[in-house]
Amino acid sequence: MKKKKCVAMLLAGGQGSRLKALTSTVAKPAVSFGGKYRIIDFTLSNCTNSGIDTVGVLTQYQPLVLSEYIGMGAAWDLDRLNGGAHILAPYQAKRGARWYEGTADAIYQNLPFLQRYDSDHVLILSGDHIYRMNYAKMLAQHIANDADITIAVIDVPIKEASRFGIMSYSEDFSIYDFAEKPKEPKSNHASMGVYMFKKDVLVEQLTQDAADPNSDKDFGKNIIPKMLAEGKRVFAYQFDGYWKDVGTLKSLWEANMDLLGENPAFDLSELNWKIFSGGDAYPPALVTADGKVDNSITTEGDIIAGTVVNSVLGEHVIVEKGAVVENSVVFSGTVIKAGAKINYAIIDEDVVIGEDAVIGDGKSSAEHLALIGRGTVVQNGTQLKSDGVLEAGNE
Repeated sequence: MKKKKCVAMLLAGGQGSRLKALTSTVAKPAVSFGGKYRIIDFTLSNCTNSGIDTVGVLTQYQPLVLSEYIGMGAAWDLDRLNGGAHILAPYQAKRGARWYEGTADAIYQNLPFLQRYDSDHVLILSGDHIYRMNYAKMLAQHIANDADITIAVIDVPIKEASRFGIMSYSEDFSIYDFAEKPKEPKSNHASMGVYMFKKDVLVEQLTQDAADPNSDKDFGKNIIPKMLAEGKRVFAYQFDGYWKDVGTLKSLWEANMDLLGENPAFDLSELNWKIFSGGDAYPPALVTADGKVDNSITTEGDIIAGTVVNSVLGEHVIVEKGAVVENSVVFSGTVIKAGAKINYAIIDEDVVIGEDAVIGDGKSSAEHLALIGRGTVVQNGTQLKSDGVLEAGNE
């Protein structure tokens, strides 16, 4: 195999229980986003745009949809003979089959893949973040600092800092303090869950961690604190762009809303850093003479004969005459029948909202979203209040 400067390992096996019905049958990175995308598209596109052509995608929970979606990686130009995209699932070894015990254990179990592709550095990524990032710049700083590990950092409001791994670093970006989700954070420099390692250091650390029966097998809880204690060269890479962890319904809704407006916080139309997608190609959206669309994103194949306001629609969504969709995120393949009213809701893929149904009420907001699970058929006239949830089988 040709030597690689950097190989990426993408952690994509999370259950995402805080997304409730959206992840009952799919892994969190496979959840729809921004109309035609899935969450994992952003990390894979970052790899492609950064010149990283070898990516191991580590799956675990409900992997079928995600694995089928990625395929050979052609949509992201990752169908390579020497490299490309590889789906890596937990497998049965001599010691028996077991699920990954933590983020570090997931990489450890796949060291044979890393050894197959000889590289100087390994990039560890998460498959559930929305952002554009040039990993090549991070790698250049990592090499210049002769770092054993470089951690991508973004500044967050101090009131939210306790949700993240928080670090303090010097003017040269060398990290001298790290705490995983501290109750009293010392700074607002938050880990993005993006790590660049020297490969030999990573292998050494993971091997030692695997032998420790008291370890949680986690990068934030174990690997990084241990490296600091050992005096390893641990550096921060300061990131100043848009980044969103979409692990909750509220954050997923907010990130979709960030795509709207004349000057969106995150612009999907930016041409110098294209977001690639493995989705099917639908014809252009159609807004009929009766249709109205205001401050919203529609996608290929949509047919809008009703009213859509301040919302994000996936591919092949049909909004019939007299239906109203406001302040909502609607995933691909959903049909909203005549007279239905939807406000502050997230509607999963392939849902049918019956005639005159009312989804969301006067108490709905970003804090109190109505939720319809994948493939649900909502009967005519159904009323679902704020915070209500409907899934296929209990509609």
